[in-house]
Formats: sequence, C-alpha cells, structure tokens
Amino acid sequence: MTNYPEILAGRIKIQGRHKWLVTGAAGFIGSHLSEALLSLGQSVTGLDDLSTGHRENLPASPDFAFVEGSLTDINTCRETVRGCDYVLHHAALASVPESMKEPVKYHDVNVSGFVNILQASRENGIKRVVYASSSAVYGDNETMPKTEKDTGRELSPYALTKYMNEEYAEFFSRVYGLECVGLRYFNVFGARQDPSGAYAAVIPKWISAVKSGKIPVIFGDGTQTRDFCPVQNIVAANMLAAFSDDVSGRVFNIGCGERISLNELLRKIYAVFAPEREVKAVHENAREGDILHSSASIELARKALKYEPVIYLEEGLRLYDNQA
Repeated sequence: MTNYPEILAGRIKIQGRHKWLVTGAAGFIGSHLSEALLSLGQSVTGLDDLSTGHRENLPASPDFAFVEGSLTDINTCRETVRGCDYVLHHAALASVPESMKEPVKYHDVNVSGFVNILQASRENGIKRVVYASSSAVYGDNETMPKTEKDTGRELSPYALTKYMNEEYAEFFSRVYGLECVGLRYFNVFGARQDPSGAYAAVIPKWISAVKSGKIPVIFGDGTQTRDFCPVQNIVAANMLAAFSDDVSGRVFNIGCGERISLNELLRKIYAVFAPEREVKAVHENAREGDILHSSASIELARKALKYEPVIYLEEGLRLYDNQA
C-alpha cells in the first residue's frame, strides 16, 4: 500500500515556513489540506462558517488557528487573510441538485464570496491563491477525456459559479497581478466526506449504505461514468500549484485520468466493504443538472505542475476506513 505521507513530503519542497489561509478548513478537502500543511511544518489559519463543515475535522495543533466566519463578509475575509502568504480556497456550496433549487444562495457564497477572497488577497499582498474549481464546468461537452480548453454549456448554477470563479481569477491575475491557479477536481472522495443528507457524494453515501446493510440508490441506469479521485491527490496538487512557475491565471484538471461506471463502482464498494453480500441497487430517475460522463485529461497538470496521482480508486476505497 502506498506510503502517502512520505510521498507527499518527498514531492513537495516548501522552502521555509509560511503562513497559509485554508478556507473551508472544517470541511472534507480543507481539513486534509490543513493537516498536510501542518505535517510539513507550516502555520495555518482556517476559515469556515460551519454550515457544512464540522469542528471535529479541525486539526489540533499550536500552529493552527481557526476563525469562524463567512466568505460573504468582506471584512472577515480581510482580517483572516492579513499576515498570510498563501491562500488555498476551498470554502463553497457544492451540491448540484441543491443549486438548482437555490441559485441565489449559490451565487452569493461561491461567486461573491470568492471575489471577496480575491480582493482581500490582493489588498494584503498574498503570493498566490490556489482555488477549487470543478469538472462541472465541462457541462454538455461530450468530448472524452476532458481537456482544459474545451468546456461546454453549464448544466447547473453550481457549475456556473465555478466557471465564474475561473473568469474572476484570470481577471485578477491579468489585471491586478494577483497570482491565481485553479484546479478542476473530478469526483474527489476520502475520509471525512459526509455521507448524510440528500445531496451527499456518491462514494461516502454508498459505503455508508453497504456497511449498514442497506441497498444503495443509483440515480439513472448506472452507466454514467466518472473519474473518481482520492483526496490525497488533491492535497498534492494544491501544494504543487502553490509553488509551480508560470501557472498564474491558469486552470488544471486534477483527477486520476481514468473513468468507471457507477454500476462498476458499486461492485467495487461491495467487494471492499461487504464481499459476502450480493450486489444490489435501487434505481431512481436521473437528477437534473448531472452530467452523463466525465474523465480528466491530466496531461496539462503533469507538464506544468509535475502532478501525478499517488493513489487510485481501489486503493482509495481500501484506505477509506483507515484515515482519520
């Protein structure tokens, strides 16, 4: 099994000690980023309004400071950014179905909140902002695998907010000189991903169901395909993006570069978590705003960021219960 901490430490060469702001620090990805930075000898401030994150996800360390507050308050953003060197922006609302119901709410947090972070970073001389975008920006583009230059029409307000983030980041980089790098994530999964709620991500929701003896729900016929990416790869990509040269104003796909159908994914989850049971699923209508197929070309990230996946789907599933 991959020794991920040693790989991360060997691959990420951070010169000296820096202060980092991680937005969404109490959430799934943000907590992993905070933990990794602390393990690399860095100082971290976490910002989260705890609307979807959890205090128990926050690291216990003298080098970690937590601020409870919202992106939508520009003064909170300014105060939290002050004194930091780098920003890893991962605070957002991230449900496609919920965004279809509440587009104004999603715009306020994901777009206006992001602009607040950019403006606060610009005012405080931040060296670089690395921010989470999404494969959702590819929308109705059916090209496989997805390459950064070929986006389509967005299929949900969530996807549209991520596209707008990319446009604002490019503008702040080009016009104001604030270095920004976007990472388009493809179906991230791992420990601390909340399995509860109607809009939970499919892997934690299915693992929870299978382990408890329930039958998982598949929206659609299950032939939809996705590029599932363990969160460890996301952490590595963020560190690489923070220190790579000549990448300001650009966006990169971050995934594993391979895709699997939801039906096959469910079989793998049963094989890991309930090998003695027959694979069963309940099929319901496909959800509005969901894309049918998604797979990342990671060639641009390989070239510009020196990114390589360190963990793939099956190992990520096996590690799921062994991560804090």
